[in-house]
Amino acid sequence: MDRPPLPPFTRETAARKVQAAEDAWNTRDPHKVALAYSEYSVWRNRDIFLTGRAEITAFLTAKWAREHDYALRKDLWAFDGNRIAVRFQYECRDADGRWWRSYGNELWEFDAHGLMTRREASINDVPIEEHERRIHGPRPAAEHGASFPVQ
Repeated sequence: MDRPPLPPFTRETAARKVQAAEDAWNTRDPHKVALAYSEYSVWRNRDIFLTGRAEITAFLTAKWAREHDYALRKDLWAFDGNRIAVRFQYECRDADGRWWRSYGNELWEFDAHGLMTRREASINDVPIEEHERRIHGPRPAAEHGASFPVQ
């Protein structure tokens, strides 16, 4: 099953792949998100190592059960052949009502069918006050491709 756009990526197709990932993650639907990864996709997410869609789905289910009002922005950083580098930020609220902004970088590798076979993510969390939030739900179409500030 192909998951376009397919590698090798151009700037335009890499940007479309990044926006598609952002859109999917903002649904907070673990089953939908997991379909972008190969059956045997390998992940490093912070200090957690996962292999395969079943583990990815379980991880995302637990993630979004504890990260309330999750909203994400991804930004294409670089691409080459079948690889894409992304920087991202997301905001969420924990069970105690505290708000967090998480900053991260991801390295992605894809197979010929456009499925991600490898994802490595480094992420740092920063507490924020609710009035400091700047990510509210999915990105409007008019803002697709727009970069976001570091802080």
